[in-house]
Amino acid sequence: MFATTPLRIVAVSAGLSQPSSTRLLADRLAAATRERLAAEQDRNVEVQVVELRDLAVDIAHHLLSGFPSATLREAIDAVTEADGLIAVTPVFTASYSGLFKSFFDLIDNTELTGKPVVIAATGGTARHSLVLEHALRPLFAYLRALTVPTSVYAASEDWGSSGDEYTEGLPSRIRRAGGELASAVLGRTVSGASRAPGLDDGEDAVVPFEQQLADLRLD
Repeated sequence: MFATTPLRIVAVSAGLSQPSSTRLLADRLAAATRERLAAEQDRNVEVQVVELRDLAVDIAHHLLSGFPSATLREAIDAVTEADGLIAVTPVFTASYSGLFKSFFDLIDNTELTGKPVVIAATGGTARHSLVLEHALRPLFAYLRALTVPTSVYAASEDWGSSGDEYTEGLPSRIRRAGGELASAVLGRTVSGASRAPGLDDGEDAVVPFEQQLADLRLD
């Protein structure tokens, strides 16, 4: 029964316009995650996108009344029951959008415990890229989620750019973040620092962080 249960990836998009670069980034991260999951295991992968712009009124009513509509309840359940989560917001006033924050304010801070999450954001300029570290990562740390190492910020100039020899382009960052989320969903180490080398590991076996420190100590 377990083997036939599909893996569920849910992407939350807080974009307001239509079409939206925020939704586009969410879709591409979901596609990268699905592609990696499909390549590494035999279970089906289901992807659902939660568009917060369609839930804005329901979110406001819930904040005022304490009771979610049926549609909002379905969206919250989809997020809390997902095997992996992708959270994407546009940058407003150097932080996540109010709509994005309001939605996650409705989720109890134990409901996402240990859930693998990719955090991502879109903005007009690369100067706001640190929003991922000073706003989104602390938010999901409070919610006890497991954010993967790679976060993705897409400025206006990133779309259609493949990067240069000194920087990774947006498609490369999306693939890397999707791969990390897939690994986390499958219960594999993302950074490798916590896994002891096994008998089947070759020369490239990962050495635990504690052992690396011991090896660096002087005699």
